[in-house]
Amino acid sequence: MRTADLLRLTASSVTSHRLRAGLTALGIAIGVTAVVLLTSIGEGVHRFVLSEFTQFGTNIISVTPGKTQTFGGSLGALNSVRPLTVDDVDALNRAPYVLAADPVVQGNAEVEFAGRKRRTTVYGVGPRFAEVLRFTVADGTFLPEDDPRAPRALAVLGSRMHSELFGGQGAIGQTIRVGGQRYRVVGVMDSKGTTLGFDLDDTVYVPATLGLALFNRTSLFEAHVLYGEDAPLAEVVDSISAILTARHRSEDFTITTQQQMLDSLGSVLSVLTFAVGALGSISLLVGGVGIFTIMIIGVRERTAEIGLLRALGAEKKQILALFLIEAMFLSAVGGVLGLAVGLGIAGMLDLAVPSLPVSYAPGFIVLAEVLAIVIGLVAGILPAANAARLEPVNALRAE
Repeated sequence: MRTADLLRLTASSVTSHRLRAGLTALGIAIGVTAVVLLTSIGEGVHRFVLSEFTQFGTNIISVTPGKTQTFGGSLGALNSVRPLTVDDVDALNRAPYVLAADPVVQGNAEVEFAGRKRRTTVYGVGPRFAEVLRFTVADGTFLPEDDPRAPRALAVLGSRMHSELFGGQGAIGQTIRVGGQRYRVVGVMDSKGTTLGFDLDDTVYVPATLGLALFNRTSLFEAHVLYGEDAPLAEVVDSISAILTARHRSEDFTITTQQQMLDSLGSVLSVLTFAVGALGSISLLVGGVGIFTIMIIGVRERTAEIGLLRALGAEKKQILALFLIEAMFLSAVGGVLGLAVGLGIAGMLDLAVPSLPVSYAPGFIVLAEVLAIVIGLVAGILPAANAARLEPVNALRAE
């Protein structure tokens, strides 16, 4: 039997049972659609989160008080952790390759102006904060270079906070109350939007030392260190570690590079994308069961046809190939249909819901298509083998 004859017989079998073939292909199509749609959303979330982190730059190092990794020791060692201070951050500004270092302390406080009150996030920062994290000032200036130990009571407002407190009026030079203390407004930030659920516009920035007093803290929340893009990262980390170790007399701090954060985050998000893709693959397996069932029924219905083909000289391997090609054809058609529908739905979601990050994952798309064909092949093996084992005389008697 020639290859052309095999293809012709496969086509005639499919067209003679259009409804059954269509429903079989639909099962695979639903599975591929689920895989494409879920992985597209997962990949979109992956890229969205990474872009949110990198909008502040990739040459930033975070220093936090306390050691996140421990190697044993007495319980008394827990009390030996020194707070991360404004003086520590000032020392880091003199480290090799460091362009700027800025302290950060964070908390919530009530902000008041002219009878209007609002509870919001207050950041205690240094004068280099905007430079380090790529923030821009829309009006006025950011916090000036004051004595870090005794700064003036000055404040900078986020764009939304400015709108809530002052409406369309100017805020520069006005006096507001933050946590009951008086601050003079010197600047208003440009809109930064929301990052990972945090509204960066609904904020107030005050000097770090005053922030520590406001929240009754002795240690900074963290310090951001900006280094030159061409600087050797290992040397920058070593210099920061050496300076803080010398000041604290022990390594009671944690240094985290932006790349480490991105790598860890990328690993978690990749697992998430794979997990949702695997969840969608369950539908593919259900479609494979459908192909298996239909092929079993097809073999029983076409027993006489198989006997006639064998009587005319068709070999067992040709009968096997006939049914395998049919199973693979149905799964391939369902895969292409599911791919088109999945990409179409993902595209419409991207247009209709801009806030939902959707991004195609080519690797998962190709994998879904290949998996659909493989599932069709595997599902068709047993029915095809049963058909190939039929003896011509017994098959013809079945008529």
